[in-house]
Amino acid sequence: MPQTAQIIGSGPRKVIALHGWFGHARGWGPLVHHLDTTHFSYAFMDYRGYGARRGSGGPYTIAQIAQDALALADHLGWSRFALVGHSMGGSAIQHVLADAPERVQALVGLTPVPASGVPFEPSGWDFFSSAAQDASVRRAIIDLTTGQRLTGVWLDAMVKSSLAHSDVDAFAAYLDAWANTRFAERIQGRAVPVLVVAGEHDPALGPDTCRATWLQHYPQARLEVMANAGHYPMDETPIALATVIERFLREAMDTPA
Repeated sequence: MPQTAQIIGSGPRKVIALHGWFGHARGWGPLVHHLDTTHFSYAFMDYRGYGARRGSGGPYTIAQIAQDALALADHLGWSRFALVGHSMGGSAIQHVLADAPERVQALVGLTPVPASGVPFEPSGWDFFSSAAQDASVRRAIIDLTTGQRLTGVWLDAMVKSSLAHSDVDAFAAYLDAWANTRFAERIQGRAVPVLVVAGEHDPALGPDTCRATWLQHYPQARLEVMANAGHYPMDETPIALATVIERFLREAMDTPA
């Protein structure tokens, strides 16, 4: 397990970070350079088939990600912790909550997939499904979900990173996992501090979707809309994102600074 996570910081507040479909443990962009490593300890985990776990084999499921996150916490000796999840990771952090609610101090969902899954029209499903084999489709998806407003240099780098740090079979299987895993009844109404961060330029998992899902599932959840960001605020607005995340976690977590 140690090689499957990047540990940043040595502070008393423990945070496990779960990446998105196009991400990996070392794929959180400039965000990591702006985190408070004195008061927080972050564990950025790779999923099976991603990053340091390429070639590991499955199962490639949200439930398995949650089990692996709990195993990582055990390995690190973290009895309680907060979770940050980007996109697909937003579903996974909620599955951890469902499996071990007594261990979870807070959730931060970044442009997150809800516990009710993500519905697709057949044409959209076919398009997203082709991304596993077609790099140009990966690029088009990243461009679409950031509002078709960002430099092609960044888009190309994101595609290159995705291809280099994920197995094709894992990438393909995780689409079904994040889109079709539904367990809202297991987390609805949980009394845990929740922050939802939506990018103003995200057409799919933006503010309206978050209000209709996350804020209905967690009545006390707080929504933060990131200006000048789409689906990847860790790349688009990293300093503002680090500020928002840690301001919330300081308030939500038990350990004093």
